[in-house]
Amino acid sequence: MPHISIRDLNVSYDGHSALRGVSVDIPDRQITAIIGPSGCGKTTLLRCCNRLIDLTEGAKVDGSVLIDGVNIFDPSVDIIALRKKTGYLAQRPYPLPMSIYDNVAYGPRIHGLKDRRQLDQIVEHCLRATSLWSEVKDRLRSPAAKLSVGQQQRLCLARALAVEPEVLLGDEPTSALDPISAQQVEKRLVELKAEYTIVLVTHILRQAKRLADYVVFLYLGELVEHGPAGDVFQNPRDARTKAYLGGEVS
Repeated sequence: MPHISIRDLNVSYDGHSALRGVSVDIPDRQITAIIGPSGCGKTTLLRCCNRLIDLTEGAKVDGSVLIDGVNIFDPSVDIIALRKKTGYLAQRPYPLPMSIYDNVAYGPRIHGLKDRRQLDQIVEHCLRATSLWSEVKDRLRSPAAKLSVGQQQRLCLARALAVEPEVLLGDEPTSALDPISAQQVEKRLVELKAEYTIVLVTHILRQAKRLADYVVFLYLGELVEHGPAGDVFQNPRDARTKAYLGGEVS
């Protein structure tokens, strides 16, 4: 069974439908790109995968999101444990108001790790995994806010990795970055898919074509088409997918 299986998922905001009857399995250890026009439900779908949707006033969810076979919307689910399992990158980086070191160590500390040597190892490992170590190793006690925006996003990725998630979720994680920083984040994600199941929302088709192994296409809240990236991009089955890929719908 894949890490993430979505079954008949419906989401509405104050009675207005945002997602209708979405069912799809997300392949393990691949990059899945969620694509579609603005307002089609991409971010809503992503936020259901770690229950950030809970924070949206007026949101109502019906259906199931199964992670490792457990419906995460079951009242018995431990939200903290769920979010440990599902790392999240927002559109803009949000470093915590503390040092570079403490940003990465924050999650492990929250989960009870106090051994300094182990924390040092985790911080170095995660900063190396995001290609930040060489840039910041001599200023780990400096405020994270002094980093460039691109460095901050890689720091947020390192912070997500520090709690050893199984899944990485990204909501247009390069949209606020300059091209070079965006390229660095993309490169890290491609390397990380060997260890993690990655789900990205992107509004940039070129990015989806560069990164995606699997594609989920949403249109007006409906799952229109999904499948291996090569199949969807080269031989879309649905006329709406063809229109979107052809630039007729934006």
